[in-house]
Amino acid sequence: MNKQILLSGGAGFIASHTAVALLEAGYDVIVVDNYVNSCAESIARVEKITGKSVKLYELDVADRAALSKVFAANSIDCVIHFAGLKAVGESVQLPIRYYRNNLDTTLTLLEVMAEFNVKNIVFSSSATVYGNNAHVPFVETMPRGCCSNPYGWTKVMIEQILEDATVADKELSVVLLRYFNPIGAHKSGMIGEDPQGIPNNLMPFVTQVAVGKREKLTVFGGDYDTPDGTCQRDYIHVMDLAEGHVKAVDFALQNKGTEIFNLGTGIPYSVLDIVNTFSRVNGLELKYEIGPRRAGDLPRLWADASKAEKILGWKAKCNLEDMCRDSWNWQKNNPNGYKK
Repeated sequence: MNKQILLSGGAGFIASHTAVALLEAGYDVIVVDNYVNSCAESIARVEKITGKSVKLYELDVADRAALSKVFAANSIDCVIHFAGLKAVGESVQLPIRYYRNNLDTTLTLLEVMAEFNVKNIVFSSSATVYGNNAHVPFVETMPRGCCSNPYGWTKVMIEQILEDATVADKELSVVLLRYFNPIGAHKSGMIGEDPQGIPNNLMPFVTQVAVGKREKLTVFGGDYDTPDGTCQRDYIHVMDLAEGHVKAVDFALQNKGTEIFNLGTGIPYSVLDIVNTFSRVNGLELKYEIGPRRAGDLPRLWADASKAEKILGWKAKCNLEDMCRDSWNWQKNNPNGYKK
């Protein structure tokens, strides 16, 4: 029997692409999700892409009784913990909701894992944990920093909870994956990023402008100390990120303790790099304007991902052209996301 991997919050953007990669690598996939930030259609499309079935449960990961039933009905070997609220701006407006949801889901998940003797977990963390004062490129040995929003603090707190758990339980294996800026979509164009309401991230805003859902893109700040004056970020193709999760699961199943990996390309691209590359590879003109800086934005942020290459044997393969082409392929074929 194949190893069973449970994905909490498994119907979301990164999780659905990870489900494809796991199924193609020979793992069985179980998804639990309450669809606050996602919908079941993404998993239906994962099944079409792979020709394989996914066990899908609609539930809140913080509901211990419901989650326990899932663990009782399956022989789970590893958990990838994606479940959580994720909008930075919203977290500032609704801090209690974010702390309650993101911490409760994690604590409940760990309690149920202990009850059923599941010893392996991969956590969907973020480069946010480095805080606002770290020097680029970010390396895993840097201390967790001072975050500027509750969303970031929940990632810091969950990392600490997981590290403490491995100190107490020497059989536990924890892999913390610190993402940088995932964009792109599966090459089929069947699954991709489908934000609720106004997008919080750059690429879905770009694609929605391109498809006519938004009038124009506002670039926040054109006077930073960067080559073109706009902020630089480490953008990574979501399918490269998905492959990183497969490698992390492989690692977790064979090791104990806590290990941390950055998942990024190590290449900084500016906002205008994204705009210009998207326009060039897709033959589109994007309407944009330079606006004032946005509070909390760092001028430059990118990863040193050499540890993941050395230990996991993982390295990002897709370039910026691939990311822009696949993002548009998803949006043009699904102008309203997963809604018909």
